[in-house]
Amino acid sequence: MAAIATDRFSAQELAAWRGMLQVHSELTQVLDAQMRAEHGMPVSMYEVLMFLGDAPDRRLRMAEIAERVLLSRSGLTRLVDRLEALGYVTRCASEDDGRGLYAKLTDAGVTKLEEARRTHLEGVREIFLQRLSDADQRALADIWSRFDAS
Repeated sequence: MAAIATDRFSAQELAAWRGMLQVHSELTQVLDAQMRAEHGMPVSMYEVLMFLGDAPDRRLRMAEIAERVLLSRSGLTRLVDRLEALGYVTRCASEDDGRGLYAKLTDAGVTKLEEARRTHLEGVREIFLQRLSDADQRALADIWSRFDAS
């Protein structure tokens, strides 16, 4: 696929790029509204709980979480502060080097995650996945895997 360097996107390039941005924005807004209405938290807070819930020992370095949820370190710090105040997360120092700071999911956080996960799964399926055929889902999964930096 040879790219032609121009000072403008072609109509196809623009439709692909803007379409992805628009769909992401709209879906995130709907999911965020659902999570706030049903669980009193934004979808970004749910994502932190989800990543911690899926991690070994239910804990991750703060820097790892920031990369996964696409927040600045200061934004993540504020979000984890709120999660800690709610009793869903605790902070702990690294046992290996003492310098790294971890966030660890509490039992209350696990409970909140389990409650919110149902809403999130239902929302994603209803507003996104049900609009796609199995072939569409496979094609998108293949496309998104091309952007995996790992």
